[in-house]
Amino acid sequence: MSQKKITRALISVYYKDGLEPILHALAKNNVEFVSTGGTEEFIKKLGYPVMPVEQLTGYPSIFGGRVKTLHPAIFGGILFRRDEAADVKQAADFKIAPIDLVIVDLYPFEETVAQGGSEEDIIEKIDIGGISLIRGAAKNFNDVLIVSSRSQYADVLELLIKNNSSTTLADRKKFASLAFDVTSHYDSAIFRYFNAEQSVSSFKASYANGRVLRYGENPHQKGIYFGDLEGLFEQLNGKELSYNNLVDVDAALNLIHEFQDQTAFVIIKHTNACGVATAPTLKEAYLKALQADTLSAFGGVLASNQKIDLAAAEEINKLFFEILIAPGFDSNALALLKSKKNRILLNQKQTLTATKQFKSLLNGVIEQDQDRHTDSQADLKTVTQRSPTQAEVQALLFASKVCKHTKSNTIILAVDGQMLSSGVGQTSRVDALRQAIEKAKSFGFNLKGSVMASDAFFPFPDCVEIASQEGITAVIQPGGSIKDQDSIDFCNHQNMAMVFTGYRHFKH
Repeated sequence: MSQKKITRALISVYYKDGLEPILHALAKNNVEFVSTGGTEEFIKKLGYPVMPVEQLTGYPSIFGGRVKTLHPAIFGGILFRRDEAADVKQAADFKIAPIDLVIVDLYPFEETVAQGGSEEDIIEKIDIGGISLIRGAAKNFNDVLIVSSRSQYADVLELLIKNNSSTTLADRKKFASLAFDVTSHYDSAIFRYFNAEQSVSSFKASYANGRVLRYGENPHQKGIYFGDLEGLFEQLNGKELSYNNLVDVDAALNLIHEFQDQTAFVIIKHTNACGVATAPTLKEAYLKALQADTLSAFGGVLASNQKIDLAAAEEINKLFFEILIAPGFDSNALALLKSKKNRILLNQKQTLTATKQFKSLLNGVIEQDQDRHTDSQADLKTVTQRSPTQAEVQALLFASKVCKHTKSNTIILAVDGQMLSSGVGQTSRVDALRQAIEKAKSFGFNLKGSVMASDAFFPFPDCVEIASQEGITAVIQPGGSIKDQDSIDFCNHQNMAMVFTGYRHFKH
């Protein structure tokens, strides 16, 4: 029969919050309780009779609690098939009573790792009995209801009250699916912990808390975000974040992270920077960033690494933008910016910590390390007769930071503390440079004395030739072309400085 009455429940949980009303609902329908340790004591304190697992199995908890439930009296009660005559006979022969409900959660392995626990603590948080109980109960969903996480308590309570502690096959199959989600996520976390040292060539990624988005990149595509947005941000205003919003927010946060020791502001459009600047004050940084492309900034995603004060907010408020991200907002600044109800204001609570990035590709997945290398003065190798001045060095390093986060092929033109323009996503580096020059001029910048950054080497001297014509005086690039010397010779002839970093920053 699809509808089955729960007569006996095995309950053993790490987290007790939310459990009490479930116990009341089960007790009201005369369900017997079997339990262990702290959960057993919890049930007793509520005044309900409970059979200790040790009484059922005839064995005490042994090996420091590592073995408690791994016994045929437990697993037989869960796994025997009630509609198989042979199973029913064996259960009777061995005096194995049915267990119709299992409520078990898992030791907090991920939390222990995240908190920096010792290896001994982490290993002891690898659940054995619990995960076996969950898998066994989920496998036998025809007869058993499995509740595998406290996040399911509200749903199971509603079900128990509504049906007087009876369940349908559809109910049990739904909770079995949730159980295998829990166990697969748990095992993936354990694998990743061990694989940090072993480097087994296998891809395992698991993210819970899926958030259904309005749509994907386009309205005809479905979109879901998996992760903990609430852990990253507090949303203070505005509409729900979209797929494209999330992509741009990620780009903005990765770029602004490059400027930890300076007051910085970035403006992003379709994952590329259309304005980046540093300055003594946030207001100045914003206005300098906006100068680079006042057209593309419309509807953009804005990010700062400083709390938004009123002076900056008064300028930002003049712009139509989608999102503003900052590590805080002064109360008067927040009140002003919230005047537009659809503006998304995000209070950033933590930085991005992912060390890997991956995406689907060719019916598979491609994975790589995050590009965490930021070009520094120590990386710079001067390859021309003239060394860059200190002001040029600062401008080159600034430009390189922006270049790293811009779609290839890319060229960034800048002075110290301000991006003047960018050429992005072009099929040739020459096209990217020409785009950057045209854009800079269209917004009134004089390029004389500015610097140029390239995400990859110059295969020919054409880019430095064009740059020289515009008065650009210094260049930063990875180097590595078999024709590097051609570009070096031209720079020497024009008294330009050029440095190699040895690090390419392609971004596709």
